[in-house]
Amino acid sequence: MDAIGFEKHDHRSCIADCVRAAEDVCHAKGLKLTPQRRRVLEILLAEHRALGAYEILDVLRAEGQTAQPPVAYRALDFLVAHGFAHKVERLNAFIACAHPGEDHAPAFLICRMCKAVAEAPSEPSRANLSTTAKAARFQVETTVVEAVGLCPKCLDAPA
Repeated sequence: MDAIGFEKHDHRSCIADCVRAAEDVCHAKGLKLTPQRRRVLEILLAEHRALGAYEILDVLRAEGQTAQPPVAYRALDFLVAHGFAHKVERLNAFIACAHPGEDHAPAFLICRMCKAVAEAPSEPSRANLSTTAKAARFQVETTVVEAVGLCPKCLDAPA
């Protein structure tokens, strides 16, 4: 799994590929990617930054929908439960999964200036944590790895 979000790429292709992957997973598992769920996923994919539920609602309302908070939260719950989105705890916001359909537990690189978020592999740090937990007879159920710093764009910006 490669980190994405900070490097240049074909963003329209990125969105189309992730939506197509979500559709394929839903079809294979008998899940319903309703128009509302699909639209919330597309909104999350539109930018490589985490969005809160109310930001998503603002987009839906701007498109003429009369969306209420439960609409966004139900769609987000579905997307997170099935691996199409992740919750970024530090920001209390959500980001589309860069690798839908893949079994993984990413780390998030969060730019403190522009709020861009990139999904990165976290296997080495999770392996170390697992070894430490096992030695302490502790069973890890959930881990969240989030790093805050500066993305390449903000790092290279003139002061």
